[in-house]
Amino acid sequence: MRPVRSLGAVMALVAALATGCGGGTDTSGDATSGAKTVTVQAANGAVTVPAKPERIVSLSPAHTETLFAIGAGPQVVAVDDYSDHPPNAPKTKLSGFKPNAEAVIEYRPDLVVVSDDLNGIVKALEKVKIPVLLEPAANNLDEAYDEIRDLGLATGHSDEAEKLVTDMQASIKETVDASSKAKGLTYYHELDNQLHSVTSKTFVGQVYGLFGLRNIADEADEASSGYPQLSREFLLKQDPDLIFLADTKCCGQNAGTIAKRPGWSDLGAVKNGGVVELDDAIASRWGPRLPEFVKAIGAAVQKVQ
Repeated sequence: MRPVRSLGAVMALVAALATGCGGGTDTSGDATSGAKTVTVQAANGAVTVPAKPERIVSLSPAHTETLFAIGAGPQVVAVDDYSDHPPNAPKTKLSGFKPNAEAVIEYRPDLVVVSDDLNGIVKALEKVKIPVLLEPAANNLDEAYDEIRDLGLATGHSDEAEKLVTDMQASIKETVDASSKAKGLTYYHELDNQLHSVTSKTFVGQVYGLFGLRNIADEADEASSGYPQLSREFLLKQDPDLIFLADTKCCGQNAGTIAKRPGWSDLGAVKNGGVVELDDAIASRWGPRLPEFVKAIGAAVQKVQ
């Protein structure tokens, strides 16, 4: 997934459980007849799936991470070409940007998980009676936790999903509580070397907001898109206390490269060690590694306090 796309704002609905006995529809080539089912309330409505699907396809890097984190990894038979974590995920040439229903069907899935309904993938798979969970990019932490619970319910790992949510909440709270003096510090979050950023209303911006940090990009978002492109002059004038680089992999950026940009060597963050090199994937996904992103922010705040 592209970092910007993955952080877009489409609301995920809260999970609801409805169990029942009866004949399951064999859409994957596996024998599901007579198995219990569960119904998950996803963004595409109420989706009924086998109580524990055996052939899951994930077309979302964030959801791939969650599936493995809750113990559903052995049930996953294929993931999209951007799902790079964990390393043992069965990565394929399946595209999450231009999903092809025929290519997905070849894996005989009894559950497909997506974060975007691109190329009409949801209806295409529903036509052949393959259950599809549409769990869009989370707008906030509560939605991220709800989607983890949804995946737990859909895969037979509700207890593990709840434990993951509890652990994430505890870790994030511990990190934020230890950095209570961050309020008032300014920051710039870089998505690419063309100076695209995020505002406080995005998912990423709200994570920074947990620390009370002030986002310099908010003033520059005239189109209210949530992802403004800043001018060099504006950024230099704002002189943020912290600079977070979420383009270390995609664009090869680091503390050294930005120091060579015209005028940037005079920025306080550059001179005082306030440049933080993030893992692009961790900083752009709303899954189980979110506490690592929060810890990176916390460590940077502690350093400049």
